[in-house]
Amino acid sequence: MNEQLGFELSGATRPHRNLALWFDGASRGNGQPGARASIGGLVRDADTGEVLAEVSTAIGEETNNVAEYQALLETVRCANQFGADTLRVHGDSALVINQLRGEWKVKASHLHPLIRSVRDAVRGYQQVEFVHVRREHNREADALANQALDAADPGAVR
Repeated sequence: MNEQLGFELSGATRPHRNLALWFDGASRGNGQPGARASIGGLVRDADTGEVLAEVSTAIGEETNNVAEYQALLETVRCANQFGADTLRVHGDSALVINQLRGEWKVKASHLHPLIRSVRDAVRGYQQVEFVHVRREHNREADALANQALDAADPGAVR
């Protein structure tokens, strides 16, 4: 596992042309002083379903929306090393997905730099699709985010 960035690679070396990315952010105590946040994500070969990389790390005191964007950004950065042509991004945050699709306005000014960073990070793909999924269809990314929170504070009650 790359401790600095919080991701793990499967060690696969063959080219992966189509990637499916899943991301989730978590914040316990969202918006309150002392809130703890984390990110989780995974990169899959979209054709085989093989997990190529996982992201799971605590990010300190942040809101849930910031954690969602940071989870997406770090998972995309991880995916970028595979040199794929297409990227299909799945997330359960309607805010993030709809803002990136351009369907919702970005009212919170502190999210603008994160949105720009995500757009810059996906720029090298020939095709990028942002897909909103129900929470129950994003369990793996959610589990990775919660693992990071649990590891950062093992005595915390969920």
